[in-house]
Amino acid sequence: QAQLVEFGGGLVQTGGSLRLSCTASRGTFGNYAMGWFRQAPGKERDIVAALDWTGDNPYYADSVKGRFTISRDRAVNTVYLQMNSLKPEDAAVYYCAAAVNRFTSRRINSRDYGFWGQGTQVTVSS
Repeated sequence: QAQLVEFGGGLVQTGGSLRLSCTASRGTFGNYAMGWFRQAPGKERDIVAALDWTGDNPYYADSVKGRFTISRDRAVNTVYLQMNSLKPEDAAVYYCAAAVNRFTSRRINSRDYGFWGQGTQVTVSS
């Protein structure tokens, strides 16, 4: 069973960039739709970006369109979230997730994901 681990969070100034990485500490998720979610204190966990199992057809939340890019590299079993032009409202714990089932289209509902990482903190200073 795949387990996911996120890397790349940290503190950045407004307008800066970060790249988050998600890899499997055990197993592989090469045939799973993948997503990035985020959760700020006192708020629900929301979808940020998602890919279908082929790695195509990206979905982006309106709040990050044009600034964030989700991608995957099957050769190294890693999914990325490139975040540019960061804003204070982007600050949150970011989670990587893999869909419950293999070979599915992209998913934007957290209930469709069965494997989660532990999260990585992103802080944006104003």
